Amino acid sequence: MVRKQEALDYHAQGRKGKIEVISSKPCATQRDLSLAYTPGVAEPCLEIEANPDEAYRYTAKGNLVAVISNGTAVLGLGDIGALAGKPVMEGKGVLFKRFADIDVFDIELNSHDPDEIIRAVRMLEPTFGGINLEDIKAPECFYIEEQLKKTMGIPVFHDDQHGTAIISGAALVNALEIVRKKIGEVKVVFSGAGAAGIACAKLYERLGVRRENMMLVDTKGVVFKGRKEGMNPYKEYFAANTEARTLADAMKGADVFCGVSVKGIVTKDMVKSMADNPIVFAMANPDPEITYEDATSVRDDIIMATGRSDYPNQVNNVLGFPFIFRGALDVRATTINEEMKIAASRALAELTKEDVPDSVLKAYGEKRIEFGKKYIIPKPFDPRVLLWEATAVAQTAMQTGVAKAPFTDIEAYRDSLEARLGKSREVSRFFIHKAQHEPKRIVFPEGEEEKILRAAHILIDEEIAKPILLGSRTLMRQKVAELGLDLEKAEFINPSKSHRFDEYVTAYYGARKRKGVTRFDAEHLMKTHNMFGMMMVETGDADGLISGLTQHYPETLRPALQIIGTRKGVKNVAGLYMMVFKNQTIFIADATVNIDPTSEELAEIALLAAEKAREFDIEPKIAMLSFSNFGSSKHPLVEKVRQAVQIVKKKAPDLAIDGEMQADTAVTPEIIADYFPFSTLKGAANILICPDLTSANIAYKLLARLGGAVAIGPILLGIRKPVYLLATGSDVSDIVNITAMAVFEAQRISDETTKRRVSSLAEIVSV
Repeated sequence: MVRKQEALDYHAQGRKGKIEVISSKPCATQRDLSLAYTPGVAEPCLEIEANPDEAYRYTAKGNLVAVISNGTAVLGLGDIGALAGKPVMEGKGVLFKRFADIDVFDIELNSHDPDEIIRAVRMLEPTFGGINLEDIKAPECFYIEEQLKKTMGIPVFHDDQHGTAIISGAALVNALEIVRKKIGEVKVVFSGAGAAGIACAKLYERLGVRRENMMLVDTKGVVFKGRKEGMNPYKEYFAANTEARTLADAMKGADVFCGVSVKGIVTKDMVKSMADNPIVFAMANPDPEITYEDATSVRDDIIMATGRSDYPNQVNNVLGFPFIFRGALDVRATTINEEMKIAASRALAELTKEDVPDSVLKAYGEKRIEFGKKYIIPKPFDPRVLLWEATAVAQTAMQTGVAKAPFTDIEAYRDSLEARLGKSREVSRFFIHKAQHEPKRIVFPEGEEEKILRAAHILIDEEIAKPILLGSRTLMRQKVAELGLDLEKAEFINPSKSHRFDEYVTAYYGARKRKGVTRFDAEHLMKTHNMFGMMMVETGDADGLISGLTQHYPETLRPALQIIGTRKGVKNVAGLYMMVFKNQTIFIADATVNIDPTSEELAEIALLAAEKAREFDIEPKIAMLSFSNFGSSKHPLVEKVRQAVQIVKKKAPDLAIDGEMQADTAVTPEIIADYFPFSTLKGAANILICPDLTSANIAYKLLARLGGAVAIGPILLGIRKPVYLLATGSDVSDIVNITAMAVFEAQRISDETTKRRVSSLAEIVSV
């Protein structure tokens, strides 16, 4: 439970409030200033005057939403005024940015007059790409939204109405599927007939609930035909032909309860009176209409959702508005219509049935989450919501004719959404796309591990690779069944029972008999999954291998070197990491293999790293790192690096490489330009070769933990065939991404004669 002082401190500490405005363009020089303001700013002004649509090209309008409130219905606090509601509106801005990369200005209007609010919002249309109405009391909120939608050419969305409706609608669809009830036959009771209650009823009707099977209950009791007190046209639409007058009456025999009202209004007896397998959405915040403990204590057949994060099935509006606006803005929708809302709800429902990523499990401290009574809607911190929901909304906007900037390439759009999640997701998506063109056979020696099985499911489902899983067939199939995975297209092999076992033993013994290996040793070693997997790759029965999830690095590397070995002309393998930052990507080596490399070995590592960069169509710029800048210190460790540079320059005179240099020099072009203009390295380096394993390992881990970089790797350099070694504890997404890279390399090897080049990656990972 959040304490009062803790909440106050959060908002008051450091920069006051929760949001700030930052510049998206450089403004460090007089020239920058002249471009940002006068005289340069006149040019986009004139372009927009000639064609108003150009505002979406030259300004932030297309990614800017106004969160507007008059503070008349703030959370459960009621009419506290526009100024007091400002922290909530700032919070909405944080959520828009955090979950969908949408910029926000919060605007608090000091008025209770609906027409005055309408006039004010209308005048804001030139500034914003969309309008999010927030915390405006009913029934005025209905009128305000209706009038604005009629007269404005940008999306207008009242989240208090539609947000709860969309998320709970997804929960309803899935809950009914679990209890095997038809949506057209269920009886639904709504507690609360304000903005959220009416909107939920409307959306549920569009999803298939029959109006005659709905009953609304407000502070005056059941909304029935002929009632006069506290009525309005919005309630009248749902007035029921019933003798029920109280909430208790209404809930008797009800299949679904949808609560958007007040704490404690539902009793245990009311829940007891509901139909078999009742569905209870007690969504009042911060305290529900009935507690989770009370409801589940009287019904063991219940499916329950609340608005709280400390119980299963949190109905949180953050699952809706950021992604709905993202999709709407990206196609320049003129409105958010009913079809788009339904599409958002169904996308959430379908996503719930997908395997939950490890990142989500970690965020919620769970070991396993799967579709069922306690998981009927996605978790708010599931990054996939952006991809599923925004795409569904954008597609529906185009299908219904309200998109002014439609597109045809859905995959490209999903890629753009991946990029908003971070550059690492964009890079990973690149490899996945390439892998999908020609999936290869990848063997997983740790096939009994849950993460490997879950990754294999994704690899098959997205057609990235053809997984070969090593282990006990019985155990693997048992785990597959327990996890609810579809691995029919995977190959399961028990090494000791394989028809190729004796053949592999003979081949290995023949290769190692003069290196102290007996036939008995060969048989014993071949029963280990890593050895067997390496033989599969060596003999061509597999195109690549992924291992290391549960093993120390040397345990996987050793059999790779013994069986597959290094490429012709390569003496030693090395480990390369791709460090992906928000705006750039660099490579670091050797972070995994060579403890204290010689000058010759450092030179080889640099050449191998450059070669790998070029495979990605990245022109390498290499910095050989030390604690010295071009002879500023004298020491054997410095001399080692200096000699390595000379070796590389002799072997590859056209390669952009220099050193020895310090790390800040390597990544700061101004330092080289100002202090070392003689350097052959111009601009920031994109490959950093560290002088030893200690420094490289420390560097990449600090960059990952403190620098905000995502580490992709390790990529094993110099090995003859694709073998990728996982970091201990890698999550499922890591396994999928590294497999895609292995497939990409296997494709390159198998099609080397064509020397296929890929230009788009250069744009993704270049500095």
